[in-house]
Amino acid sequence: MWTVIKFDQKKIELMKSDISKKISGATEYYSPKMQIQYYNKNKLVSKEINLLGDYIFCFNQNFKNKNCREIIKFSRGLKYLLDGQGYIDNDISRFIKTCKNFENKKGYVNFSFLNLIKNNKYKFTSGPFANKIFEIIDLQKNKIGILIGKIKTTLKRKEFSFRAV
Repeated sequence: MWTVIKFDQKKIELMKSDISKKISGATEYYSPKMQIQYYNKNKLVSKEINLLGDYIFCFNQNFKNKNCREIIKFSRGLKYLLDGQGYIDNDISRFIKTCKNFENKKGYVNFSFLNLIKNNKYKFTSGPFANKIFEIIDLQKNKIGILIGKIKTTLKRKEFSFRAV
């Protein structure tokens, strides 16, 4: 059964070891990550972003037992344990499967995972247009029509990374 844990980012390894000491069975963790690249002082910098912030999915068969969840509630590094996941276990599994389908060879979620919305504003995080704001005016399967100021152009989806503004 999957559960959602809010954790202290500095103490994640401590939390994982503490949980494995307290409960038996194999414990699996999943946290979707994305790698962004941007220019800082004319140098290309790569940064890893946790898509869920300080939340992580944790799977163990023993989580079906409420006492097991109570035991790990006070693990070091664990801020909060979301209760009631038994009802949404299928939704969590489906979300994780979707994330894993969009992962590249390095384990990072691709930008195609993000739902792009027409007429919304986005900001480039890589490429020659880094830190420029644009608006999506046309969405196609592999191309995006954008508007930067008064200039209209078309880009391939996979060539540039950007985020919502």
